[in-house]
Amino acid sequence: MQTPSRYSPQTAKVSNKRPIATFLIITFLLGFVATLNLPKIPINQTIFGKKIDSIGGYNKFQGKDITLRRGLDLQGGIQLTLQADMNGIEEKDRQSALDSARNVIDRRVNLYGVSEPVIQSAKTGNDYRIIVELPGLTNTEQALDLVGKTAKLEFREPDESTDSASASGSATLDPEMEAQLSTMDASTAAYLRQVISSQPKYKPTELDGSELKRAEVTFDSRTGEAQVSMEFKEKGAKMFADLTTKYIGKQIAIYLDSELVSAPTVNTPIVDGHAVISGSFTVDSARQLATQLNAGALPVPIKVIEQRSIGATLGDQSVQKSLIAGAIGFALIAFFMIVLYRFLGVIAVVALILYTLMSLTIFRFVPVTLTLAGIAGFLLSIGMALDANILIFERMREEIRWGKNRKEALRLGFERAWSSIRDSNVSSLITCFILYSFGTGIIRGFALTLALGIFVSMFTAITVTRTLLRMFYR
Repeated sequence: MQTPSRYSPQTAKVSNKRPIATFLIITFLLGFVATLNLPKIPINQTIFGKKIDSIGGYNKFQGKDITLRRGLDLQGGIQLTLQADMNGIEEKDRQSALDSARNVIDRRVNLYGVSEPVIQSAKTGNDYRIIVELPGLTNTEQALDLVGKTAKLEFREPDESTDSASASGSATLDPEMEAQLSTMDASTAAYLRQVISSQPKYKPTELDGSELKRAEVTFDSRTGEAQVSMEFKEKGAKMFADLTTKYIGKQIAIYLDSELVSAPTVNTPIVDGHAVISGSFTVDSARQLATQLNAGALPVPIKVIEQRSIGATLGDQSVQKSLIAGAIGFALIAFFMIVLYRFLGVIAVVALILYTLMSLTIFRFVPVTLTLAGIAGFLLSIGMALDANILIFERMREEIRWGKNRKEALRLGFERAWSSIRDSNVSSLITCFILYSFGTGIIRGFALTLALGIFVSMFTAITVTRTLLRMFYR
């Protein structure tokens, strides 16, 4: 028995009208994304009186960096394994301390502008580790500067016993310094010994980076000079108030990883939990100090136990193999669609080309860091993009077999296939959400590229394919 149709002549006339405006928008969109993803091609031509050396290979758009980013497995970089020292941390608080340390490291690395780092924590027995992957970095020392100095922030008070010793000239220098001074002439050595000995020495206090809420760059309202503003938590504010009340006119030293960062002089007691470090700062040096102070607020000390450089050669080979696999897969899909659906297959292939270019453009603007897993998610979404077209085309065939004319079959094909397309894509998006929420590293990359691909595929399958069919299908 033939299924009754909701068709009416007026409905068919409206729904099958050629959507010229939509078609023009799609054409413009295709040209835009194709140009944006065009590889660099040398032309050496004069166009409209302007010398053009090449076209394509665009990495900037309206001042925004749109370089297609690659992960550690594709472009190489540095991998660091850090170990957290949990001595002195109660068992119940250790996982929380590890998570906090990971978040602090993540914040510091991102403040330095490293492209899409991957930072994960791991626990095996009593061994607590943080694994840091820094794509694009090839200098191990640079990577250690980014991460390795985030051990612990300390505020130290003047050691009055050594100050009095220095004042009386009886301060003792370390053997290495004494050895260096012994190689100099007597007058120079005496002068340097006096200068070094007169420098203040400090002893630790209970105030450390765990009590610092935030540090940021500000500017002196009178002089306009850059300075660093600090804000303490409630307990830290009280401790800092006690220190500044006790040492008016003296220096309180700030140490990061046992290295002196700054030693500002206390002018007045600071009781509101806000302090300013002023001096001969440039904007860059003030920003760097603020970054160090923010990053130093680790609840536990850490140390680098392993460092590994990953070369770009393996990444280049992986990219080439992925491109070859993608090209072969695309060609086979196009061949299958054209042979099976003829003109409908050609329309689907055009929509698929637009889908691919749109996805790459979104990856550039979000931006998405592509890893091998991310590329796998993208290639999988290509198949899912065609799945919607196949459902629509098969439904159109059924409507034609039931006696509908082609215009009516086109309308009903999209209308009745929509529920299946919607349900399959929603279930896939739910899976992507779960993978992204609970996964780490490459799993999240896979979920993100797959989810973005699903959204784009729904647009190309429903809007682009339908518009092209209304324009050209007879």
